Amino acid sequence: MPEQSELSAEDRKLVTLARATRARTGAAEGAAVRDLDGRTYAAATVDLPSLQVSAIGVCVAMAVASGSKGLEAVVVLGESASPAANDLAAVKEFAGADVPVLLGDPRGTLVTSARS
Repeated sequence: MPEQSELSAEDRKLVTLARATRARTGAAEGAAVRDLDGRTYAAATVDLPSLQVSAIGVCVAMAVASGSKGLEAVVVLGESASPAANDLAAVKEFAGADVPVLLGDPRGTLVTSARS
């Protein structure tokens, strides 16, 4: 797992966006993605009685709805020890295999990584 200081400026931005989104909403997770055009999307977990969507799921939906053609990178922050299998599947379905998915704690310290 790369240290925070080893991340590109663009990946550090994703960490900052995910952290701020999670903190602002008090949600279980915050996520941010960067699409192939360099646009970023940040979101938090949606947990309503009639609708449950992970933070990554919301980000992917936002990118799709905006006409994005794929993703370059994903960051998700929360208490989970690994990215959810259905989140990795959604990233892979939308953006293809081998998209880096960085997982961190609520403070933004990255703890593991995976690939879609």
